[in-house]
Amino acid sequence: MRIKWFSLIRITGLLLVLLYHFFQTTFPGGFFGVDVFFTFSGFLITSLLLEEFGQKGKIDILGFFRRRFYRIFPPVVLMILVIMPFTFLVRQDYVAGIGGQIAGVLGFMTNFYEMLTGGSYESQFIPHLFVHNWSLAVEVHYYILWGLAVWFLSKRAKSSGQLRGTIFLLSSAAFIVSFLSMFIGSFIVSSYSTVYFSSLTHVYPFFLGSVLATVIGVRHATPLLKRLNRSLDLKQTLLVFGAGLGVLLLLTFFVKFTYLFAYLLGFLLASLAALLMIVAARVLHEKTPTIKEPKIISFLADTSYAVYLFHWPFYIIFSQLMGNIPAVILTTIFSYIFATLSFYVIEPLVAGKSTDLLQKAKEIPHIKPVFAGSAGVLGLITVVVILIAPQVGAFETDLMVNGLNQAQTNMNRTKTMADQAEASRYNIAEGVSIIGDSVTLRASEGLKEVLPDAQIDGQVSRTTKQANELMLNYSQNKALPKIVVIATGVNNPENYKADLDLLITNLPKGHQLVLVTPYEGDTTQETQPYVEQYASYARELAQKYPYIALADWNQVAKDHPDIWKGTDQVHFGSDTTKQDEGAKLYAETINAAVKSLADKPVKSK
Repeated sequence: MRIKWFSLIRITGLLLVLLYHFFQTTFPGGFFGVDVFFTFSGFLITSLLLEEFGQKGKIDILGFFRRRFYRIFPPVVLMILVIMPFTFLVRQDYVAGIGGQIAGVLGFMTNFYEMLTGGSYESQFIPHLFVHNWSLAVEVHYYILWGLAVWFLSKRAKSSGQLRGTIFLLSSAAFIVSFLSMFIGSFIVSSYSTVYFSSLTHVYPFFLGSVLATVIGVRHATPLLKRLNRSLDLKQTLLVFGAGLGVLLLLTFFVKFTYLFAYLLGFLLASLAALLMIVAARVLHEKTPTIKEPKIISFLADTSYAVYLFHWPFYIIFSQLMGNIPAVILTTIFSYIFATLSFYVIEPLVAGKSTDLLQKAKEIPHIKPVFAGSAGVLGLITVVVILIAPQVGAFETDLMVNGLNQAQTNMNRTKTMADQAEASRYNIAEGVSIIGDSVTLRASEGLKEVLPDAQIDGQVSRTTKQANELMLNYSQNKALPKIVVIATGVNNPENYKADLDLLITNLPKGHQLVLVTPYEGDTTQETQPYVEQYASYARELAQKYPYIALADWNQVAKDHPDIWKGTDQVHFGSDTTKQDEGAKLYAETINAAVKSLADKPVKSK
């Protein structure tokens, strides 16, 4: 028996995720849609297991795993096979280490793969094509462990009521452990992605759903469901559903991935909102016996899982080839084409079932050899892509090499500075120290050419706050030269004003400061407005303080759009020529600011 209106919950979860990925600036909290899926899955799976025990007096655990396999695995394999030919449309950085990614997907370990490789859900220079499968990994971990746990308890339960009670207590305990792990862990981890990806910390929405399953059944009308059906009229039921949806919309519009609130209460609120929608949808099913669920709603719900699988890699690839809106349109079209093929043809074929579309497909002449041949070709292409793909992309390689080179150079330069006899009354050595982020690393060769004597210290994901701490460390060790260049601002720019004010306060006496304005050209990123505000405030500070010069990289970057084609709009140069051009522009912009300080005073108070 299909429960009407449950489809709306699946559609809501998918829609929030799609809006987040497609229009992150407008819908920064759309990632909560995943927790809607988690909560609903926990409710549905536990309800079905309990009802199976109530009807048969036992649980067929092998049958449970078989059904999960047929539902989960075929779309995953299809997604990998279909995406591989499209990877030839983008540069090889996007398939770097693709074999490890695919292994993580097929082994349902993508979340741990991302954690071990230092992946971030939001900020990756080259986004992983299959990073979104982290949620599928958490889901499968829940299915396996929880399925075995419920089966084990069912072997010892004397009645359906006893099993429900035991499951209620165990689900509640598991929820508390997982929730507290995320709550406490969010104060400890250096990156929120760690607690976001982890099965331990992010599994608790499933257990909230499991708790609800013990009191509200799917097919079985429990006493509580009957009481709710009597006490709530149609309008009140719709209001409950709307209340849950309203909470999700508030989270979607106002809570960002980087907010601590998301990890303390945000995911919990999203899961509780999903519970309200589940209860309302179940009661609504009882109150609308003569109304059929529209076919379009059923279709969107049935294909939601496969659309989730296909949309991310398609979007990453298409967004490298065209503007955002065309990429969104193409992604949606391709995702629904292959999701339809998966749900109505591939999955029932593998499971030995039948659908109208599958029957029509079987009537196509020579369909079996065409199908087998297509699968073989796609499999061969996948093997070829894995074999020719680099283990590390060119972009990451450049950053790594530049980082190692600058480390060796800085060791030698620090020793030289310590041996120098400084002439300044502040006992400070002449010279330039550039403290920057991954853009500085990207421009290392250009900086060495234009400023050969500069001390360059670039690091991936460095923030202005971290640059401030490093500046103080250099100063305390007598290794900070007269001119300090701070080239950060793209990473965590939200606190730009406080970070820059503190930087100026902490700049030691006798030094001069160059502020490099950051550039973020992707307007779909939620950080982009803050980067612009950072650049504007840096310009104000350069006008206010005589010992500060401005290297306006933000404006130079806008004046040279050709160096950004095919990039992430933060790190210039999709090929060697454009990278060299961008590095030279970056270095010359800083050099001009350094020269402008020649006739300016140092900080004296």
